[in-house]
Parts: sequence; structure tokens; C-alpha cells
Amino acid sequence: MLTGKTIILGITGGIAAYKGAALCSKLVQAGARVHVIMTDSATKFITPLTLQTLSRNPVHIDTFDERDPSVVSHIHLADHADLIVIAPATANAIAKLAGGHADDMLSTTLLAATCPVLVAPAMNVHMYEHPAVVSNLELLASRGVMFVEPGTGQLACGYVAKGRLAEPEDIVTAIDSWFSRGNKLKGKRVLVTAGGTMERLDPVRFLTNDSSGKMGFAIAEAAVLMGADVTLVAGRTTAALPAGVKVIRVESAQEMLEAVTGRYDDMDIVIKAAAVADYRAVHVSGQKLKKNGEKLTLELARTVDILETLGQRKHHQFLVGFAAETEQVEHYAMDKLRRKNCDLIVANDVSMEGAGFNGDTNIVQVFGPDGLVESMPMLTKRETANRLLELIAQRIAASGGIGE
Repeated sequence: MLTGKTIILGITGGIAAYKGAALCSKLVQAGARVHVIMTDSATKFITPLTLQTLSRNPVHIDTFDERDPSVVSHIHLADHADLIVIAPATANAIAKLAGGHADDMLSTTLLAATCPVLVAPAMNVHMYEHPAVVSNLELLASRGVMFVEPGTGQLACGYVAKGRLAEPEDIVTAIDSWFSRGNKLKGKRVLVTAGGTMERLDPVRFLTNDSSGKMGFAIAEAAVLMGADVTLVAGRTTAALPAGVKVIRVESAQEMLEAVTGRYDDMDIVIKAAAVADYRAVHVSGQKLKKNGEKLTLELARTVDILETLGQRKHHQFLVGFAAETEQVEHYAMDKLRRKNCDLIVANDVSMEGAGFNGDTNIVQVFGPDGLVESMPMLTKRETANRLLELIAQRIAASGGIGE
């Protein structure tokens, strides 16, 4: 998967910088075009000449060392990279990336890059567990930065603990897995719903829920990264829209129903992550409702169940629903899966800390026709989405393809 890929290898100033030479060599042997950027501190541990020889490309250190007058080096490198790998990534390098600093060649290139970034931390165990470092890692994860966890073993400081750089072979495996993801849903048409719906009472008031759209957006983003052609039907949301998807904005449950069913026949995979209103107002006032007495009685009617409608119409689609519960999660999830003819149900207990609306994390259980498929610990919604899409891709491949 690495043949022909352009990878920027950032090496920062830690004792594990020497492993950068082996990593660079393995990437080149795998067919990648490797451009090394070293921080000034990294050059104290390993010479640029070593990396230049192994990469067969000039090593970049100084932002102002412009060798080609036709380009601006850090912009040129950022524009042409398929992936940036920082290994080892020191606490300082991680802090600079999280803070958006741009005071050397590596940090400037990172700030200009739009490609994925993979970080392999390496530091003393107490540094790795410091609240500032933990916060920076969480912030980067929320932005989609990927990580190769450090290993546990003998550290340069003498501790035997977590903090040593992952082995070059493991980092190459992670890189290869990243690129292979781009083929897993290639050519598949995926529709994702996200956010909450709004049911108008009058021109200024409506019924809605706490959904931010973050989970649905993360799923759409993960599907794009796996090569899918993604359509996102989004209701009321507070999160930033993902890139690379066709977005259709809707407001009410009825509008979402029409947007989804109108495109359903052309889709291979449909993932219903939206929080759709179960009821709507029978009468919607054309004018702002005025206060009249101590109580206001609203007459509500059921909305059409979109997931159930899709299950009834399913012929070749792989259909995934979501179930937000507060009790008996497995019972209600399996009941929903069977009643609505889904292939998978993603259920969570929204009363649990870290699993509710609006947050950046989730705790989900995935159920199939035979019961529990996977129980995920608390993860970022991006990582939850990645694991869900991997599971969907595996199930489709195991069945021989969509509709088989």
C-alpha cells in the first residue's frame, strides 16, 4: 500500500530519534517517497546525512533554507504529502502541534498540511502522563490526528514504564493499515444522517433534542477516508461539517424522510445516526404563540419512522441504525434491530458519562442479528466511527458484497 506514496517523516529531539533511521529505511524499502524534516534538537541525536542517505532526498531543518526558488519549501512539501509521520514525537513537539505554533520547519509544515497526521510519542512516563500532555493528545485526537501508542519497557532515564517509541515495524504496519483503509469502501455509496430534527410550533419555537451531529459527522468523515462516495443528510447540528461529502440540509423529520428515501435506492450503505423527533405538532401556528393562561397544551402526532421505512424497503442496502437508551440497552437494541430489519444497531446508554449527546466521546455496543458483535470502551467519536466502518466493511466483505 505504500508504493508511490509521499510521506513526510518528522523527527524531533528525543533519544529515540535514532529509530527514525530504521523507520525511514523501511518506508523507502516499502516503496514510499520519504522527505525527512528534522528539528534542530533532533540533529543532536542523529545526523541529517544519515537520513539523507536513507531517504535519497535532502533533509529539511531550517525554514529559511530555501533551495528551490520556484517553490516555498514547507508549502510545497505540505501540498504534496499523502501522510505526515512524527516519530519520535516529543512532549514539546506535541504541544506545538496542539497549539498551532509555527516556529521551525516541521511545525510550519504541519500547520500548512491538509493530509492526515500520524504521531508516535516517545518520552519519560511521567511526562507522558502529565495533564498538559494528556490534554494536548486529546485535543489532537479530536482534530483527527492518529497515534501509534508508545510501548512499555526500559526508558533512557532508567524507568521501566510506558513511554518508549513504538518499534519501526509497528509504525510501518500502522501506516500501511492507514493507506489500506482507503480501499475498503472504494466505490461504495454511503448515506449518513446526523444531528437532530426540529418540529416547528410557530415561527420562533420548535421541538428538538440535544444532538450535536458529531457522531454522524465522524461516521461520514471515516467513510470518506475509506474511499466511499458519501452523502450526508444533516438536521440541526452544532459541530463543524466534515470535508469531502455532499451535504443536504433538512429541518423536520418529514424533510429528512424525503431526503433519505429519495436517495435510498442508489445507496449501498445507509447509517442512520440522526436523532429524529418521534412526534410533531398537529397544528403549527403561522404567528408567534402568545401567553394565554398558566398552561399550554400541545397536540402531537407521531412522525413517520424513517429507519423502519428503510428496513421495509431494503433490497440490497446494508442498513445500520442507532439506539440511544437509558436502560436495558441490549434488549431494546435487539428489538429495534429485528423490528426495523437492520443489519447492525449501534446502541449506547446516554445516561453514562462520556456516552451522551454533545460530547466528543462515546461508549457503544454494536449488535447484529445474532446478538452482541462488539462492545467498545470509551473512545473519541472519530475512533468509534473508524471502528464501526471497519466492522461494516468486514461484514460486507464476508458476505461477498452488498446485497449478497
